[in-house]
Amino acid sequence: MLRMRGIFLVFAGCVLWGQEWPYYGGDSGGMKYSPLKQVNTGNVGKLKVAWTFHTGDVSDGKTLPTRSAFEGTPLVDDGVMYVTTPFNRLIALDPETGKQKWAFDPKLDQNRIYNLYISRGAAIWREGKKKRLFYGTLDARLFSIDPQAGEPDPSFGVNGSINLRAGVADQYPRSGYGMTSPPAIYKNLVICGSLAADGEPKGPSGDVRAFDARTGKLVWRFHVIPRPGEFGNDTWAQESWKDRGGANAWSILSVDQQRGIVYLPLTSPATDMYGGDRKGANLFGDSLVALDANTGKRLWHFQTIHHDIWDYDLPAQPNLITVIRDGKKIPAVSQITKTGWVFVFDRVTGKPLFPIEERKVPASEIPGEEAWTTQPFPVKPPPFTRQSFRPEELTNVTPESRAYCAKLIEGAVFGNLYTPIGLKPTVLFPSTNGGANWGGASFDPETMTLYVNSMDIGFVTRMVKRPDGSVIPYRTAGLGSPNSRFWDQKLNPCQLPPWGHLTAIDMNTGEFRWRSVLGVVDELVEKGIPPTGTSNIGGSLVTAGGLVFIGATNDSRFRAFDKNNGKELWTVKLPASAHANPMTFRSRSGKQLIVVAAGGGNKYNDRYSDALVAFALE
Repeated sequence: MLRMRGIFLVFAGCVLWGQEWPYYGGDSGGMKYSPLKQVNTGNVGKLKVAWTFHTGDVSDGKTLPTRSAFEGTPLVDDGVMYVTTPFNRLIALDPETGKQKWAFDPKLDQNRIYNLYISRGAAIWREGKKKRLFYGTLDARLFSIDPQAGEPDPSFGVNGSINLRAGVADQYPRSGYGMTSPPAIYKNLVICGSLAADGEPKGPSGDVRAFDARTGKLVWRFHVIPRPGEFGNDTWAQESWKDRGGANAWSILSVDQQRGIVYLPLTSPATDMYGGDRKGANLFGDSLVALDANTGKRLWHFQTIHHDIWDYDLPAQPNLITVIRDGKKIPAVSQITKTGWVFVFDRVTGKPLFPIEERKVPASEIPGEEAWTTQPFPVKPPPFTRQSFRPEELTNVTPESRAYCAKLIEGAVFGNLYTPIGLKPTVLFPSTNGGANWGGASFDPETMTLYVNSMDIGFVTRMVKRPDGSVIPYRTAGLGSPNSRFWDQKLNPCQLPPWGHLTAIDMNTGEFRWRSVLGVVDELVEKGIPPTGTSNIGGSLVTAGGLVFIGATNDSRFRAFDKNNGKELWTVKLPASAHANPMTFRSRSGKQLIVVAAGGGNKYNDRYSDALVAFALE
């Protein structure tokens, strides 16, 4: 079987393209699209649970020091399913039955404190008949696993793994560094981003690196914070680039296999909400960067936020899509953001495919801070999430919620997008979680439509002075709401609903095709309040059967929408909320199965699970 650009060509009984799910996003460009249509708008209501697999890896933070987030998206390749767990185990399953074939345990130190126990998935590399599974761990090891034996490949690194901290985190042994997202694969290269600490200005490097898939040797390294003599170094005043942390790619990379280009969604420089010690635009923070995948050399970039002081990371995999301009098909890349913008570029040249305007934004009142004077605003598509709040929009879903939220905003400043956080309490939309987040968008190549889920949750915080002698003079301080979010004690947002949406965007015109409220709060429904939408983490899957499947919502539901009109066609209750991206494949018996991890927890609820659930027609 020959594989090109994620498309399967059929030889001698091999499966057709789309029958399996060999990449995290379905293909290496992250479309999250399947041509399968056995399950369709006419029969989706007949879906039933085919099997459930329990990983056993779950933590509510009461026994172990950290909570778990089961955000893994399984791969299915050559008739085997592979899924990673919150404790960084890699498990092989029979995808027809959900029965375990083998499990590899890297022996993660579970007594260390992590942000979350988390792993979003693995990646597959091939050379002839040789195949390996690659994935990284929270404690910064990159493993090469032989899928036949379920054991590390001894020819890779040292006994099958390499230490990712080497060369980037040596000076900061106590700072967090690891991998939570799968690497990207191009030819014989394993291209790795990282999860890096950003609580202090200096810390582990967020550089993106490529390793030889056979040996583990470093092939290239891209400096996300440019060094002297490199393009972009002049965007850092007074050598503030030096040992600067952040600007890492903690989310998923995309690869144009045909053109040999890898696309990086980079994040905010450290620290993420104070930049007085890093004056300048701060490239390549919050930039979409296109690199030559062979060499790691920059081809083009676009900075979505200059001098980020809001923690507005680029959180999601870039979607490699096709759009039509002047009657011609253009290979494009779209990048969704926490701020609610979709940026769309020619994949090769980096030319914006919709106009982007630099508009003046407010200055900061914090001594020493120099907020950038302008920020980029796409003319199209319109924002898919709330970007401001006014007091008259305060919630009224219950008297208790309104009273709690009214207390939060006493004396507050109500900003618009890119209003710097001030000394007074400041209410801003969206919050540091978006908007959109790591689940990203799915793209339908039949209708050239992008589907993106979002939540309308703000944050309310202020800057406070740190003690004399601190590394940086100011930090943010919340106002009593959990995680500084602009929500009540039950984690319901403080503004009028709806609070969550699924939006379909025509990528040829930049216009919304439809918007649907996404999610329910059961307690409010019982009071007779219409569906409000909910916070949501995770993404969608679109199929040729006319469906958009999505979990994500904080209500333990898995849903299917009509991709053409946004009508909710099917809903099922899960063991916990599915804060993960679903996938689909055709089993050896000919059934189309749809699979999603239902782990709950995360930052939004206290119901935890370890369930991987598969659905099929009866």
